Amino acid sequence: MSHLLLLPILLPLLAGALLLFPTPSLVFQRWVGGLTVFLLVIVSFLLLQEAASGDYQLYALGNWAPPFGIVLVLDRLAALMLALTAGLAFFCLLYACQGTDRLGANFHALFQFQLMGINGALLTGDLFNLFVFFEVLLIASYALILHGGSRARSRAGLHYVLINLVGSAIFILALALLYGLAGTLNMADLAQIVGQVSQEDRPLYLAAGFLLLLVFGIKAALLPLLFWLPRTYTAASAPVAALFAIMTKIGIYAILRVFWLVFGFGDDPLNESIWAWLWPLSLATLLLGGLGALGASSMRMLTAYLVILSVGILLASIALATQETLSAALFYLIHSTGLAAIFFLLADLVGRQRDQGYDRFYVHAGINHRWLMAGLFFIAAISMAGLPPLSGFISKLWLLQATTSHPQGLWLWAVLLAAGFLVLVALSRCGSGWFWRAPECEKHKKLNKRELGLVVVMISLSFLLSVKAQPVMDYLELTAQQLMQPENYIQAFPGREALLPRGHWQ
Repeated sequence: MSHLLLLPILLPLLAGALLLFPTPSLVFQRWVGGLTVFLLVIVSFLLLQEAASGDYQLYALGNWAPPFGIVLVLDRLAALMLALTAGLAFFCLLYACQGTDRLGANFHALFQFQLMGINGALLTGDLFNLFVFFEVLLIASYALILHGGSRARSRAGLHYVLINLVGSAIFILALALLYGLAGTLNMADLAQIVGQVSQEDRPLYLAAGFLLLLVFGIKAALLPLLFWLPRTYTAASAPVAALFAIMTKIGIYAILRVFWLVFGFGDDPLNESIWAWLWPLSLATLLLGGLGALGASSMRMLTAYLVILSVGILLASIALATQETLSAALFYLIHSTGLAAIFFLLADLVGRQRDQGYDRFYVHAGINHRWLMAGLFFIAAISMAGLPPLSGFISKLWLLQATTSHPQGLWLWAVLLAAGFLVLVALSRCGSGWFWRAPECEKHKKLNKRELGLVVVMISLSFLLSVKAQPVMDYLELTAQQLMQPENYIQAFPGREALLPRGHWQ
């Protein structure tokens, strides 16, 4: 049992607790926060190497055996998400240290607690602890949205808090129902019990499954549970919104983890009923994301709808339930998370170089360093629109190839290409309004070279993803294969028997 598995939770917990005490200066907070996130990056890549063996790593806190104790589980998917979260957090924190963290108190402590909640949700092997870590990350996100204070942030934050409080109440109701039926909330135990559920109990388990889908749909921003997202992400400060690019992916991760493990997949009746709702809702989410991007009035609003579009693509790919679509979807997850964060930061960087209008499209204001900003936007827009040769094109190409032979693949082709065209038009309108028709700016504003450098490095990493696409895809194919063999997850727990064959019910 490697203690390394505990560090993604322990490091931000200790750093956040330390930063809550009165500190001598903001510089001290920045050093503590930056060092912690840097260590998280190192730890996450070490865990990525451990998970590459294909074995499940278990950590029982206090040596209490599950289901009585808290257990952390590491596999390829959890390690991938940990690395993506740590890398994204590193750039967001460095960007925030350029001045955003001065706008209010306790920014760095809240940032650390946010990371603790995210990492805990990725590693937990128990549904109740998933609820606990969700609450930790949500409480931290409530404060981060309001950080800096403004009427728009207060209004958006209120909507965000209310809908997530409802989601939390539904979550605890679903857990109570499952615990009353199964007597455990350990996911490995639940997978065995649900695989042998009687005909009399099946409707109750199905009800619990739909309640969980409702909860995770709120977290992932699935239609019709997504209308809190655009205003919330638009109102938040740039580095907070960029970090929130991973938040919807945590909801998608929960759907993958819970429904493919606990409720089975393929021919199992419980999952078939749930997937029957997930498929059309994900396509509608995808189409709404494209329409919302076309109708957006600012760069931040456009990016928020691009996040929604990415959710639709990912959930539609998951609903097809094949190894090929899942591996392609995971590649798109990496690409879309990074590009959404880049666009939020780029919107802030460009907006502060304009003499009026910030990031709004309809204000044809002068812009400083126009051609430099235009070049960065052009590269990012090519990748986000899915044009060759960058990672956006590669991810969508692999996704379309994976669905060619699927009976429902034609629907995904049609909706994905239509939404992609809408995004291309929206990004073209944004670029021409900002840079092509913008007047020359006589009064030059100072450009923060550190912020610019961070955005350039992030864009370069996106380009590197396209260069190293095949090695990354090789890892993701193994990740998809591991996810689709839940019996190995259960066998990793001492004393657990193998999962019953797919489709077997007593």
